[in-house]
Amino acid sequence: MTKPAAEVMHDVIVSAVIDGLGALRAASKGLPNAMLRDIAAIHPNTTFQDLPAELQASIQTSVRAAFTRLQSEGYTVLNPKVAGTARPPQTPPREPRGPARGHVRGGRPPRQPRPEGGGRPEGAPPRGKPPKG
Repeated sequence: MTKPAAEVMHDVIVSAVIDGLGALRAASKGLPNAMLRDIAAIHPNTTFQDLPAELQASIQTSVRAAFTRLQSEGYTVLNPKVAGTARPPQTPPREPRGPARGHVRGGRPPRQPRPEGGGRPEGAPPRGKPPKG
């Protein structure tokens, strides 16, 4: 029986993080200050080329291992060059919603126009609590 894709990806990501930390340790050559400096240099705008060579190699190995693991679990992994040629079916664009469509089943009825003065229609009860008397 195959595992759910989320569980497989969870295992793959945990393994990749552990491998990445090991690669950072190897890149620092066992010096804690160098490792701390390498970790502090990583931020959201860091590119792949900015990472230490050992970490780059670890990431590439983890990606290959992830695809191999997904395929061994029975999931289909497409080549992006081949997958780009087949387009998923497109749904037709939805009609814009608005007052022109009128009352839609299950929706609210269209608004009634206000009287010329912009106030309440004639004979409408006043809003709020009735005066005490």
